[in-house]
Amino acid sequence: MVVAANPLAADAGLAVLRRGGSAADAAVAMQAVLALVEPQSSSLSGGAFITYYDARSGQVTAYNGRETAPAGATPDMFMGADGKPLPFWVAVLSGRSTGVPGALAALELLQREHGRLAWSDLFSDAWRLASDGFVVSPRLAGMIASKAPQATQPDAVRYFSRSDGSRIVAGDTLRNPAYASSIQSIAREGTRAIYHGRIAGDIVGRVHEGEYPGTLSLEDLAHYRPVETPALCHPWQRFIVCVPPPPSSGVSLLQALLLLSDTDIAQRNAEDPTAWVELGEAEQLMYADRDRYVADPDFVRVPVAGLLDAGYVQARAANIREHVSETAPEPGVPPGAELAGPDHTVEPGGTTHFVIVDPQGNVVSMTTTVESIFGSGRMVDGFFLNNQLTDFSFDPVDENGRPAANAVAPNKRPRSAMCPAIVLDAQGRFLAAAGSAGGPAILAYVLKTLVASLDWNMPMRDAVALPNLIAHGASFSGETALFGAAMVQALSAHGLEVHPVRYEESGLTGLRVLPDGTFDGGADPRREGVAIGY
Repeated sequence: MVVAANPLAADAGLAVLRRGGSAADAAVAMQAVLALVEPQSSSLSGGAFITYYDARSGQVTAYNGRETAPAGATPDMFMGADGKPLPFWVAVLSGRSTGVPGALAALELLQREHGRLAWSDLFSDAWRLASDGFVVSPRLAGMIASKAPQATQPDAVRYFSRSDGSRIVAGDTLRNPAYASSIQSIAREGTRAIYHGRIAGDIVGRVHEGEYPGTLSLEDLAHYRPVETPALCHPWQRFIVCVPPPPSSGVSLLQALLLLSDTDIAQRNAEDPTAWVELGEAEQLMYADRDRYVADPDFVRVPVAGLLDAGYVQARAANIREHVSETAPEPGVPPGAELAGPDHTVEPGGTTHFVIVDPQGNVVSMTTTVESIFGSGRMVDGFFLNNQLTDFSFDPVDENGRPAANAVAPNKRPRSAMCPAIVLDAQGRFLAAAGSAGGPAILAYVLKTLVASLDWNMPMRDAVALPNLIAHGASFSGETALFGAAMVQALSAHGLEVHPVRYEESGLTGLRVLPDGTFDGGADPRREGVAIGY
């Protein structure tokens, strides 16, 4: 089975599986298609986290394809001449926002270790769709017509305009011969085509243009390496949940699940307002700790064990009550934590997620992103450049000189909310996978889905479709229309005032193994995804 936010990508992945390919092979084909048909969310220059389950060994591995800051990056690179942070969108549209791409490098490593087909045979669908054209979906058309600053940049206007100058709309056929050429190069040369040679030179040249040029160099591209580690796995209820370690925020998802284990949420259901109050308060605690402590562990000490420490979690969970406090919780002090300055990271959305299970039982759960909508708004060779470096905190230190954990540094990877999850049963067998788009709200979206699917035993399609509630800081935002007036009123009686969502909407995809061994897949109805299999 394949579950993806775009049917063309799902078709490409399933076609690879039918040809005898593995989940790793299908992931390469799907990323290549997504970067073409969902450029608002994905790119050949983007980043990714991959969680992989090997059916033969039972091992779960994490592949870190997060972008890195160039060697020439400085802590104050997003500060203006007046000593204040640059306006956020000025930074996004500048050359300084683009980091060294990582998604393709991570996929190449994954496929080299777990692929069954030749790398060069995985790009035919992407090449065909780029050469012959693909039908623009309503979602992409909406992004093209949006007020997102990137959509008004010259490269985007040029790409998304008809010959008469009018904008492309849903149902139009969009061709991208430059992308087709890039895909041919990647199929033939591997990722050397991105990290060396002509395409690399084009990326560097484009980043150095404009008022705030970046420092990205050919050496930065040539030196990039993805990171392969054991996944971060932890027991939860009767399950084992595996996620990528930092700078992914997977540890925060685990912490939130453990916080909820100290409540009675598993005995409740989606119709119970107290369940949503418990979910929201756990999110508040999770985000408070995550924003303070999670960053690139090669540069700062991330108290992973402390955040998951049973005593610490139990003490934090004591703050979860049936009535919401008027003030947002402060970060705790988990065992092993070092005092860090407050975080000022702004995290917009522009992300996608997919899940693959191959005939051998291997599983890929992958979240991939160009960062914001259409990345930096700059294109080279048929694809948009990422703006991943704006995922760093613009303010490197607080008023007392304490550095933010997620401050910019050369070769550092910015913190990410992406947390592609794989769930095992008590015997270590694959049970479920889930992930989402949504910027910082990814954590809330995936948390809701795992609770609904595994605690409340809802079908995956119903779990992903449930209303979203994001409790980040003092604000509770949610989908009031989906909750309905009665639930909104009931939540208000518990002190939880639901305000309209101010984050990127969810793009959940998930899959669960049913007791009879069949798959239950679900794609978020808020997007255009599908769950297909054979």
